Amino acid sequence: MITWQDFEKIDIRTGTIIGVRDFEQTKKPAYILTIDFGALGIKQSSAQIKHHYNIEQLLGSQVSAVVNFPPRQIANFFSQCLVLGIYDEDNNVILLQPERNVSNGLKIG
Repeated sequence: MITWQDFEKIDIRTGTIIGVRDFEQTKKPAYILTIDFGALGIKQSSAQIKHHYNIEQLLGSQVSAVVNFPPRQIANFFSQCLVLGIYDEDNNVILLQPERNVSNGLKIG
């Protein structure tokens, strides 16, 4: 069990995907996402979401992401945030997204 104070340390924000490109250096198929978090700036993340999403579907869509982890190296890339999703029955990721458009950078709690 974690405490409420532990949960409050996690900074989850909304952002809009403004760029998507294939991440060829990974073992599992992935994209590199460029995400606009408003006043928090633009961050990049690696996401293994190719099973359910193509580039056209992702561009302009909003996601939820943890923005206060230290950068994490994945192959030759440093991921600056963790895009959140749900694993389906086949262990493929379905993105957690707001049900309607919201401002970039809003805090989730």
